[in-house]
Formats: sequence, structure tokens, C-alpha cells
Amino acid sequence: MRIIAVLGGTGALGSGLAARLSHAGHTVIIGSRDQARAEECAGRIAAQSGGKVEGMGYEAAVRQAQIAILTVPFTSQRDVLGQVVEALAGKILVDATVPLVPPRVARVQLPEEGSAAVAAKLFLGENVTVVSAFQNVSAHHLANIKHSIDCDVIVTGDQASARADVISLVEDCGLRGWHGGPLANSSATEALTSVLIFINKHYKSDRAGICITGV
Repeated sequence: MRIIAVLGGTGALGSGLAARLSHAGHTVIIGSRDQARAEECAGRIAAQSGGKVEGMGYEAAVRQAQIAILTVPFTSQRDVLGQVVEALAGKILVDATVPLVPPRVARVQLPEEGSAAVAAKLFLGENVTVVSAFQNVSAHHLANIKHSIDCDVIVTGDQASARADVISLVEDCGLRGWHGGPLANSSATEALTSVLIFINKHYKSDRAGICITGV
């Protein structure tokens, strides 16, 4: 079992991942710019999952964790990473950031670096291993830890061993994880989020996901 910091864990995606990971037996630290809010959220998630959940500021959360998951909005990505770059040295950062640019969130708008995950890697440098995952799973599904999810997660990153570590976390969340190749391929999974938003809007849903077939 791991100690996992979920940065932005008070949000819908972060709290859903925190609940499922703590329910699976991992120690989860909710990281937030507001420590009081992080502690309140941690208490609520612990009561739901029956697991060990704590709340801290961003840097303290990362320093105590073995793996960090970034679930903040794209507009906050650089600011949060700047607060934890030293604490992340030698660790895996799972970037779930999606480059959504309001108001056209149902249209693909990737950054000039190619993807949010690649931008994170360039900013953090070689001392941090960046893996991209979790962009295409519904937060509504994650929030109900007793609900099985028929959804796959494509995991991209430049180190196969790091991808395998993250796939194990994906499976602990009750999802199917797939090796998706190098971090540059995160442009596809990030872009797909806008497609899923459009599908949700068109078909009046909030739970669209993806499944890999034929393997």
C-alpha cells in the first residue's frame, strides 16, 4: 500500500479518486491551498471509505507522499506545481489535468507544448517522473465507491515501470488500466475529454467514458 497525495482533492475528480484509493487500503493525503478545507474534506472521505485520509497544504502533502496525483483545473496547474516542485523530486506525479479553455470546453484546445502533461514535465524537469492518467473517467462514477465502473483508463508516460505503478492504482480504483505509450500520447487522452464533454451534452448525460476492445 502507498501514501498518495491528491492535489486538488477537494474537487469532484480528486475526492472521488481519494475515496476509492483509501477504500482500497492506501493512505491518502488531500492537498489543498486551504488546509482547513482539506481537513474537512479528508474527514468526510474517511467516513465514506473507512480508510485513512488526512488533509494538508500542497507542499506538506507531497513531502509525506510516495506518489502525487494532480487533479486541479488547467489554469491552476503551473501555480500548484510551482509550490511542490522540490517536494516532488524522485517521485511520480500522475497528471490528470485537462486543458479545457472556457467557454468552449467541448472543443479540443491543447497547449503549445502538445499536452498539459508534457507541459508539466517540461516545467518540473528530469527529477520528477510524470505519468498521465484519469482524464476520461466520470467523477460521478468515482464518487460512489460501491458502484462498479465500466470504464478504461489509458496511462501514458516515458517509463514503463512508472506506467505499471499507475496502472495498479487505476485497478485499485475499480477501473481497467492500459499502457498507452510515451507521455507525448497524452495529447490524445486529454483531447478525448472534450469529445466526452460534447457527447455528455448532446446525449444529456454526465457519465460517458471509454472502453478498449479487441485486446
